[in-house]
Amino acid sequence: MNTGMASLTQLHYKVHTSTFRRVHSRSQGLLKSGKLSQLQGFSFPSIHLNQSCICCTKLTPWESSPVTYAPTDNESDNFLPQSASIFETLESSKTADSSTANAEGVIETISQPGLQLQFLKWPLWLLGPSILLATGMVPTLWLPISSVFLGPNIASLLSLIGLDCIFNLGATLFLLMADACSRPKFPTQDCKSKAPFSYQFWNVVATLTGFVIPLLLMLGSHKGFLQPQLPFIPFAVLLGPYFLLLSVQFLTEMLTWHWQSPVWLVTPVIYESYRVLQLMRGLKLGVELSAPAWMMHTIRGLVCWWVLILGLQLMRVAWFAGFAARTRKQQLSSDTSTFNDD
Repeated sequence: MNTGMASLTQLHYKVHTSTFRRVHSRSQGLLKSGKLSQLQGFSFPSIHLNQSCICCTKLTPWESSPVTYAPTDNESDNFLPQSASIFETLESSKTADSSTANAEGVIETISQPGLQLQFLKWPLWLLGPSILLATGMVPTLWLPISSVFLGPNIASLLSLIGLDCIFNLGATLFLLMADACSRPKFPTQDCKSKAPFSYQFWNVVATLTGFVIPLLLMLGSHKGFLQPQLPFIPFAVLLGPYFLLLSVQFLTEMLTWHWQSPVWLVTPVIYESYRVLQLMRGLKLGVELSAPAWMMHTIRGLVCWWVLILGLQLMRVAWFAGFAARTRKQQLSSDTSTFNDD
């Protein structure tokens, strides 16, 4: 069957070829013989081929549907951001996706250590007060005065300053631990506490008063207004550590106010409590040195002054606790009203 069809196709091809050759030879003969003018009266019919378009909207199963993009009025025509090449556009989109993923990962990694550090803060509640007790109270209460005081000389002065330096080290560690415990669970939350200006002003006044009055009395003694006179070395043994620790307290308070640390409220309480013990130790040393009466009365007056200031500080702590409770309650009520409005 196939061989028959092939032979039939070849036969038709030969017939058409021979016919074309005959027509072509006759047209050439007519052109050569000049008979073309005889055929001018005849018109050859023109053949018009109508080309019809076939529209097919149905796709074959193996073809995928084309992707179309039709921007709306609300959207800007930014299908691909303008860049030097399409590869840069694709890389920028990948970079944006990766940055978003990295930001989410960073938030998760930040919140996890915050929860883990809470377990490390629990021992600080006992370790901090223990350090403060060991460095401040134990040497002052249990250490014999004869082992520290060797007479009105420089060695006794350095020994007393060494005891106060030990306390200052313990107080600094305690304040650092208290600051760590006062921080929130998550590091991203802000925890800055600014001391009121009135509190700072009266603290400065109390510190300057406790600093200026003994200096004026010492100056009056050297000028001869107070009798009997007290030499410089015994005066330094009695009140030298007091002036040094008062200066350290003032510097520490200034730093807590500048850093807005939550421990600004307990810093004067710690130092003033130890100052009372320090001045009581000065009374014992005054008996050993046979200090004049005006000096003993000065030390007693300083003890009363700092006990008064300590009481004011404790009242300030109670006031601040009530203020914080009222602020928290107002914040909760405002949040509740805002939620109800939404």
